[in-house]
Formats: sequence, C-alpha cells, structure tokens
Amino acid sequence: MTLALAQNRRHQRWLASGGEWLRTHARLIRALQWVVVLVYAVLLIVPAVLPLPDGAARAWNNITVLAEFAFWGIWWPFVLLSMVLFGRLWCGVLCPEGTLTEWASKHGRGLGVPRWMRWGGWPFVAFVCTTVYGQMVSVYQYPKAALVVLGGSTVAAVIVGYFYTRGKRAWCRYLCPVNGVFGLLSKLAPMYYRVDDAAWRQSLQVHPDGRRSITKKAIDCAPMLPLRHMEGGSGCHMCGRCSGHHDAIALQWRSPSHEVVEVAATAANHWQTWLIVFGLQGVAVGAFHWSASPWFVAIKQAVATWLVERDIYWPLADNAPWWLLTHYPDQNDVLTWLDGALMLAYIGTTALAWGCLTLALLALAVRLAGRWRSQRLHHLAQAMIPLAGVGVFLGLSAITLTLLRGEGIYLAWVNQLRLALLAAANAWSLWLAWRILRHWGVGAIRAVLCSLPFALALAWVDSAWGWLFWWW
Repeated sequence: MTLALAQNRRHQRWLASGGEWLRTHARLIRALQWVVVLVYAVLLIVPAVLPLPDGAARAWNNITVLAEFAFWGIWWPFVLLSMVLFGRLWCGVLCPEGTLTEWASKHGRGLGVPRWMRWGGWPFVAFVCTTVYGQMVSVYQYPKAALVVLGGSTVAAVIVGYFYTRGKRAWCRYLCPVNGVFGLLSKLAPMYYRVDDAAWRQSLQVHPDGRRSITKKAIDCAPMLPLRHMEGGSGCHMCGRCSGHHDAIALQWRSPSHEVVEVAATAANHWQTWLIVFGLQGVAVGAFHWSASPWFVAIKQAVATWLVERDIYWPLADNAPWWLLTHYPDQNDVLTWLDGALMLAYIGTTALAWGCLTLALLALAVRLAGRWRSQRLHHLAQAMIPLAGVGVFLGLSAITLTLLRGEGIYLAWVNQLRLALLAAANAWSLWLAWRILRHWGVGAIRAVLCSLPFALALAWVDSAWGWLFWWW
C-alpha cells in the first residue's frame, strides 16, 4: 500500500466518523434544531411588531437592525456558501423550516404525497416567485416584508408537513423555494454519503440457518431518498441518520466535479437548466440590478412623462398596500404602480436577455460537439453552477457590505475580492465544461472548439455583474 493511498483511507475514515457522530448524537442535533427555531422566530417576529429603527440604530443596540444583519448579511450568503463546502448540512441539521415541517408531519394526518406536489417545476417556479415578490415588498430592508416572505414560507412548510407523509419532509423535497438552488450548489461539495452497493448486497445475504448477515431497521430518511440507489448529494440533507446502514453508507470525500460530470450525465433535466440559466443567471440578476440601474431610472422617467402628457395619472399613485408593493412613507420609500410594473418588466426582460443568449451559446457548444442531444444541453448547463452560485453570493454579499457600512465598517479591498471570486468561478466552470466534453468522448481539439461558445456564455454572465459592481 502506498503512502498516498494510506493517507486517503485515513482521511476517509476520519470523515466517516463525522457522519457517525451525527447519527449517534441525534438527540443533541434535535435540541440544537429547536434552539435555531427559537432564535429564528424571535428575529423574525419581534422586529415586525416594533417601530422601524431610526438612523442612529445599530446591530448591537437594536433588534431590528440585528435581525436584518443576521438574515441578509450572514444567513443567506453564507448558507449558500455552506452548500458548496459541506453539502446540504444546513438543511439536515439547522434549517428551522425543515425542523418544523418534520415535527408537524409526525403529528399530522399522514396523507400520501399528491401528484401535483411531485411536479418537477416547483423548484424553479418557487424560486422565481419568491425572488420577485421579495423585491416588490423590499424584503431585505423591512421586517414586516421579511415576516411575510420568510414567515409565509414557514407557515406553508408546517401546513404541508401536517397534511402529507408521516415524519418526513415533503415540503423540503418538493416545494421549498430554495430546494432547487441548494440541490445545484451541493453538487460541488467535496463530501457526500457514498453508498457501497457490494457491501449492501453482502449485508442482505442469507446464512444457511436463515438469518441475514446484518439485520437493521429501515432508516428514517426525512427527504425520502432511495438510499440504496443514491449516487450524488444534491437531494441528501446530510443529517447522518443513514450513516453505517447495512455497513454500506458512509460520509466520504469526493472530487468536486464528480456529481456534475458523472452523475448529471443522466440525472440533469430541463428544470435544472431553467433554474441555472433563467433563474440564478436571469431573474436573480434582474432582482439585484433594477434598484441600481440607471437604465431603469431612464425608462421610468420616459414612461412617466408619456403618461403625464396624456393625463393618465393612476399608474403614478402610491396607494398600494405594503404587502403588495413597498409602502413606507415615513422612510421616504414608496413604490408606485408604475414602479411595480416596470420592476416586473425589468426583471423579466433581464432574465430573458441574459438567459436566452446563454442558452443559445450552450446549445451551440453542444452542437459543435457532435449530434444534437437535449440531454447533453442539460448536462453542459451544469458546468455553469459555479459561476451561477458565485454571482448570487456576490449579489447577496452586497447587502452584507451595505449593512457593514451602516455600522461604520468599510472594506476597501472588496472589489478586488469580487473580481478574484468571479475569475475563480469562471475557471471552475470552464474546467467542468472541459471535463463534461471529454466525458462525452469529444477529442481534445474539438473540445477546445466547443469550449469557445461556452466561454462566451461565461463572459455574457460576467457582464451582468460587471454592470452592477463596476460600470454603473
């Protein structure tokens, strides 16, 4: 045995022991989950019933500012980062909605999962609707809006848990607005629960006396995964409950390219492609763009002038309720009906502009690789996950930086860091595309040719973040 192989096995055993720790300390994990639920409830509900803070309020002396910083400055961007580093550990160990929906399911009616819930488009539709509605009510700025968006999602999770399945997480698997995003990002994680099929078969062998070699009860897999046939980690909540099952499942290291290159060759589907191309690199871009865009301001002024010249004033009214469009007159922050309509149009147009060209360039790369196959398009789109994830992380971290500036903390080097992260994400995506092309059996020279339109797609997505961070 070589030294490198011995070290690898030692590292694998060390990581597997981490999965075993999660399994054997299940009661401690449950207690931690309820602590998270309590903190989540306090930070979500209390600020919503308090007056809005004044300009002198800070995170250390005002719970509303603290909650804003906790949710949008730390929670969202770094939960996304955790998916790339640890897989969906957040989902299985810390997520308050997962805890509540599983609890409700244990005490609910226990109905079967209906066909409508199993529709594959929910991750895309839920992400788009939640993202757009969050912008309409300024979810990042106001506690009542956060209560409606986050609290509404939590209430829905409890209701779904109460009615469907027994002790499972139907909400998390099928309807959670970020389930699709988390599933995509976790494909890049360097760890997953590996299933050894040979060991599983060995455990099911029957002795001459009629006993099985290993007798274990079924695992309570909350997201209802087919454990024996689990190949990747995108659906796994990393809770550790299945660790050691049949002596065939263990938390193991893997190549960050494994799931994208190998598993996604057959598992990728069109809904994942729409979420990557039109969701993370389209709708999310528009959501981050519109409030900073001089193009939006110019269009709004032109349309408003056109309306006034024709004595059409109702679109300029600002009487929409706060739960439909941002309406906080005391903060000088009010959206008119025109603002709302143009926001929707801007986000939609941005999603189509960046998404359609990106998809066309991906399709060109697939066609240059040989005979057209739609499955190859969906497979190659997975190579854009690193850039899609980093882009959303940068957009959310801009909120973090705004909140830090409110606390008097300025980071002069942040633009250099943004550029470095984008460069690293582009290199990672290009490397994944190269691996995918080679996985298809494309020769090296032809793979270089196919990589050119893919590189152009990356550059097109980069331009969206260039406008937001550098050119406007």
